[in-house]
Amino acid sequence: MDLTNKLQSNNPIFDNYLSCLPTNLTHRDMLTKYEKIPTYIYSESVEASIVVAAEIAEIIREKQRNGENCVIGLSTGSTQIRVYAELARLHKEEGLSFKNVITFNLDEYYPMSSHSLKSYHQYIKTHLLNHIDILPQNIHIPDGTIILETVHDYCRDYEKKIADAGGIDMMLLGIGRTGHIGFNEPGSGRNTRTRIITLDPVTRQEDANQFQGFGNVPRRAITMGIDTILSARKIILTAFGEYKAKVVQKAVEEDPDSLIPASFLQHHNNVKFILDSSASSQLIRIKTPWLLDSLDWTDDQLVRKAVLWLCGQTKKPILKLTGKDYNDNGLSDLLATVGAQHIINIKVFNDLQHTITGWPGGKPNVDDTFRPERAEPAKKRIIIFSPHPDDDVISMGGTLLRLVEQGHEVHVAYQVSGNFAVSDEYVTRFLGFHHEYSTYYDYNNPKAEEQYLKVLNFIRNKKENQIDIPDLRKVKGLIRRMEARSALRYFGIPEENMHFLDLPFYETGMKIKSSIGEQDVNIIKNLLETIQPHQVFAAGDLSDPHGTHRVCLDAVLIALENLKEQEWMKNCWIWLYRGAWAEWEAHEIEMAVPISPVELSRKREAILRHQSQKEGAMFMGEDEREFWERAEFRNRTTAKLYDQLGMAEYEAMEAFVKYYP
Repeated sequence: MDLTNKLQSNNPIFDNYLSCLPTNLTHRDMLTKYEKIPTYIYSESVEASIVVAAEIAEIIREKQRNGENCVIGLSTGSTQIRVYAELARLHKEEGLSFKNVITFNLDEYYPMSSHSLKSYHQYIKTHLLNHIDILPQNIHIPDGTIILETVHDYCRDYEKKIADAGGIDMMLLGIGRTGHIGFNEPGSGRNTRTRIITLDPVTRQEDANQFQGFGNVPRRAITMGIDTILSARKIILTAFGEYKAKVVQKAVEEDPDSLIPASFLQHHNNVKFILDSSASSQLIRIKTPWLLDSLDWTDDQLVRKAVLWLCGQTKKPILKLTGKDYNDNGLSDLLATVGAQHIINIKVFNDLQHTITGWPGGKPNVDDTFRPERAEPAKKRIIIFSPHPDDDVISMGGTLLRLVEQGHEVHVAYQVSGNFAVSDEYVTRFLGFHHEYSTYYDYNNPKAEEQYLKVLNFIRNKKENQIDIPDLRKVKGLIRRMEARSALRYFGIPEENMHFLDLPFYETGMKIKSSIGEQDVNIIKNLLETIQPHQVFAAGDLSDPHGTHRVCLDAVLIALENLKEQEWMKNCWIWLYRGAWAEWEAHEIEMAVPISPVELSRKREAILRHQSQKEGAMFMGEDEREFWERAEFRNRTTAKLYDQLGMAEYEAMEAFVKYYP
């Protein structure tokens, strides 16, 4: 089984939208007229990564044919992992040699030892350099250990080495949420060269999970400057995931501005952005293509997207939109194609209203023609896949509760242990209680005492570079299991319906995880074959900043793809939830489950059972609110949006999109 093959797109709305776009060159020019950087969009990041790696490989081969060295600038981060994996595969399986390649890394934290597991030295070696035949003398990575007083001279020497190598032929970039390229933070000038820089608090917050807390993230870094980057002969910037969409739009469509350093790439004459569908979502041609050119309006999803956008522009509910509203806001083409505004309004209103259901497992003994879920079977077997041991209650706790109370057989499968997100301090407190409790009741268990001291001594003497020992990871995983069990018991789910899969890809002890393997997929397949569910819920939270949600979703989708010929799969529906980091857009929602004030309160209580994540959780991102606060805000915002569009008024709502395998 080739797990690197491109998955079928899990975004049917985007795929349907693409089919509605005109394809001739003139129309494409119209659609991209606001884009100041050539931008290419792929439905999946896997496909995009393969394209980028192929382009890098072609440059290397061309230089080899000419007997020349190929100088490449390398960036780090989760976005490039698949690019580097594909380059390593090309070397191993297709004979791509890197002996003529000279590399210059963009940046490094300061201070930072090259031996630290958190350093970019270790990142680039782990993901690329250790897997190819590059010559050691051709590798250049900024030194994060040099004396501060000598940094200026060191940076000038780094620039000289680039020049002596003949300049950079191809620069591979990512983009941060602040718009930084390399570590050129907001305020960096167009003419900056390699230097030491103070990191923006947003960047440090983004990296906090890697360092197990914001306070542990270095405050400075050494980075190539913007002018250094622009001196490269060719530049490719990759961006994947919704959380990059807003900054990508600013860099591509707005004027160059030092507050968005990536926007200076507009000054380069050989640059391109490679995006997945999620990262492209804020570009005008994706978000509001009707403002650019005429479209094929036969797709209902595209019509709904346009009408709901119009409601936002006019501050009106759907049924109050007038023909003048359509004409004044660039939708006269829709009006002329489909018909009078009241026909469009009623169709979209009914479509949106039909997404609302208090019966997420289907309402028995009713006509389900216009309901999001089937009436039969009345009692369904359901699996809820939760990447971490709290994503289920954070993202769909109200729906989970409703499914249990309506009599369905609900199973919850936690895909990873989540041990990386438990602090050492919390473990110390947990073990201390257990030890005191055992002593109080005079329990004599030499083995338990030995394990207790082993873990505690490791924590007390833990070095900056050390990976948690297996015993410590086990304790952290057990803490999260206990919390998850407590939350599910509170919802009335029996112990035998709680599944802790502990997928192997996650168990590296480090922030950077392994790729999906056959073992991961088989674990999920075995559970699916055992339960043979009528419904599967999985996390579609692709904005997840630490990437585990994306990997977990891929594992579920690959397993389902492999099982699609089985008889029970013909009656299995797959729903994707969000909520931990972002919510579905209104036009995407296919099932909206109202949550009452009492249910919202119970959902909050279930989230609070995950106490280790309440105290100093390491994956908060830019949003400093606790997860229960975020969840309630998003659920109330969805309900308020439905109310503003003319639907019934609810306290809160959880939203889902159907996946079509």
